[in-house]
Amino acid sequence: MSTTGGIKIFSGNANRALTEEICNYLSCDPGSATTTRFSDGEFSFQISENVRGGDIFIVQPTCPPTDAHLMELLVMIDAFRRSSAERVTAVIPYYGYARSDKKDRPRVPVAAKLVANLITTAGADRVLTIDLHAAQIQGFFDIPVDHLYAAPVIIGHYQTNPLPNLTVVAPDTGGAERARAYAKRLNAELALCDKRREKANVAEVMNVVGDVRGRNCLIIDDMCDTGGSLTKVARALREAGADSIHACFTHPVLSGRACDQLAKSEIEQVVTTNTIPLRDKACRLENIKVLSIGPLLAKAIKSIHEETSVSSLFV
Repeated sequence: MSTTGGIKIFSGNANRALTEEICNYLSCDPGSATTTRFSDGEFSFQISENVRGGDIFIVQPTCPPTDAHLMELLVMIDAFRRSSAERVTAVIPYYGYARSDKKDRPRVPVAAKLVANLITTAGADRVLTIDLHAAQIQGFFDIPVDHLYAAPVIIGHYQTNPLPNLTVVAPDTGGAERARAYAKRLNAELALCDKRREKANVAEVMNVVGDVRGRNCLIIDDMCDTGGSLTKVARALREAGADSIHACFTHPVLSGRACDQLAKSEIEQVVTTNTIPLRDKACRLENIKVLSIGPLLAKAIKSIHEETSVSSLFV
């Protein structure tokens, strides 16, 4: 397989618009399949074309409803394996359960590893994903993982639309490396917030490390779930004298009251990507801009298909 003509790209129900965008970039049609549900809610899948010997890519982020979309992915992988596809690549722009990546408390699972086992057992030959919550999740797989970053897309946006007197802010110490990379590429200063998390989905910002007075601040994160961390960091930056506050993150999970919190927050503009479709409520936010990672994924899919390096996509 050495030409894009042999690529077959299929989609679950999680993000069909992204699949179509990838196909448009590669000048191919989405694969033909039937995705329905039985009356009891079980997922039913049937491939409507010959895939024997094909190089199959299944685009399916495991975003909310996470369990349903994960099960869809597993069923689709199994169908292609049993239909004699030569290779099946699971394209998972957003990898759910990634926050359960270690046993940091008594009697808790490592669900990120469990999901990796499920995907491998279902029959995937490799995984293509973007901005894992924890990079070590790549090691949970016993198959090759291509881990891309949305940084080139997001950084490109801010290079085209620069913010003067910019300070890039990590919302916690765990995000310092990511923020440092953004700051270097954007020729910006660096600051971080010392955050204490008392329990899941509840964050407490303690203090800002770094001088942000009179600066335009850009908070960098991999995802936004409830919006609690992001809005509290923004409030801390404002109290520390920041002039303006912007935020960007790769995965717009935006569950619960996240949209309301962002609308009422100190954040002037939010930049995210389309790894996950925006909720209806998020689409109505006036201060949110969505960048496409379709071209990035399309280039990666083409490189995987042609057995060429994907390293050029990291710059």
